[in-house]
Amino acid sequence: MLDTLVVGAGLSGLSVARSLQMAGRNVLVAEAQERVGGNILTQQSDDGFQWEEGPNSFSPNRELLELAVGVGLRDKLIFADRRLPRFVYWRNSLHPVPMSPPRAVTTSLLSPLGKLRAVAGAIGFVPPALSDEESVAEFFTRHLGSEVAERLVAPFVSGVYAGDVERLSVSSAFRQVAKLSEVGGGLLAGALLTRRGKSGPPQKLPPRVDPNLPRVQRGELGSFVGGLKMLPEAIAAKLGTKLKLHWTLEHLVRCEGGYRAEFATPEGQQQIEVRSLVLATPAYRCARVLQSLAPSACQALSEMPYPAVACVVLAYPSSAFSSPLQGFGNLIPRGQGIRTLGTIWSSALFPGRTPPGWEILTSFIGGATDPELGTLSAQQIVAEVRRDLQRVLVDKEPNTEPRVLAAKVWPRAIPQYVLGHSDRLNRIQIDLDRLPGLYLCSNFTDGVALGDCVRRGFETAEAIGQYLN
Repeated sequence: MLDTLVVGAGLSGLSVARSLQMAGRNVLVAEAQERVGGNILTQQSDDGFQWEEGPNSFSPNRELLELAVGVGLRDKLIFADRRLPRFVYWRNSLHPVPMSPPRAVTTSLLSPLGKLRAVAGAIGFVPPALSDEESVAEFFTRHLGSEVAERLVAPFVSGVYAGDVERLSVSSAFRQVAKLSEVGGGLLAGALLTRRGKSGPPQKLPPRVDPNLPRVQRGELGSFVGGLKMLPEAIAAKLGTKLKLHWTLEHLVRCEGGYRAEFATPEGQQQIEVRSLVLATPAYRCARVLQSLAPSACQALSEMPYPAVACVVLAYPSSAFSSPLQGFGNLIPRGQGIRTLGTIWSSALFPGRTPPGWEILTSFIGGATDPELGTLSAQQIVAEVRRDLQRVLVDKEPNTEPRVLAAKVWPRAIPQYVLGHSDRLNRIQIDLDRLPGLYLCSNFTDGVALGDCVRRGFETAEAIGQYLN
């Protein structure tokens, strides 16, 4: 009987498995697809283009860096210049996002009244909440005013979650920010009190676990020389024969001492008995697996929305821009007559991913505010994005057509932490408490970023280790 079976070889599942492997556990990973990495999808062309069709970068937290260094990618890590500006498209112009208090005072993105309202709210002049659970829009409008909510927060939410600020729960999607208001009333006071531990001298940062980890600064974004796929592929190489591809979980039951899983594999049906089991798959797939074991959890999992999002990657000649692209990219609030959610200036973020004389733009379209995306063909989606780029970013018609590198539609892209999310997770956990040794580890719980996936994987592995002991 195996110690642990991990179902799903996205970054969450791979992080669990690698951590357990390092602890000496007998672990097996089963993945239904022909590759590892989940939504991480790096592509390369023969003529020198490299691009991402899923996540484009990561915010380097300790867990992700430890994982990367541990699988031999220390020298393959690359980081974008954190000084590169971000932009928001508002009223026919690109405005730099203010990244510091002085920039917030001088920004052209907010009116003088909007700036005053934001300052007043930040220092604590905040009306009381009207409900126990607020949406992202309600929370930030109450704290910082409608201009900040509409022009800064909403496009950020579109970029991270492809979500609707009117429906997302602030306590789930922005947990740390929501806690600041609980600590100090205003966000600024909450931040100061949190940094000082409410009283006494400022708290010291925890010691660096591994002195070999690269030093990074707040605001940096990371990747790897060969793209994000290098991380899951390196973990897969370490797992070796403990990773099975084209293994589809068809049935799961309890058995003496643990669980019995039945898979459809290229070699026929396979049964595995394990002491503990991790479902590292999207909520809707977890729901199918748990129908007989945990019907209440199954219902809650089925309620979690995953809107469709398309990733369109276009290569333009550098001559299409009146000045060199210098920045992370741009986000677009709703209501501007632009359908695209935002565009990453990929060739500016990580140089060297195009042949000379070309630029790559990675745009995202769809999400919770645009459910009709699913009715469009790939050709129609590309046409929408091209039209938007011509209005927002491409300054003049290039001599040649942009090259379409990708038009990837993710029918169920990013889980939405909509109002009631915390209650749904509680319902799931109550049901799972009756199933000792079974764990859910996926981005529908507490963070969709790649760093969250690794952190959650390490935490799950630690819980499994305690259970097995």
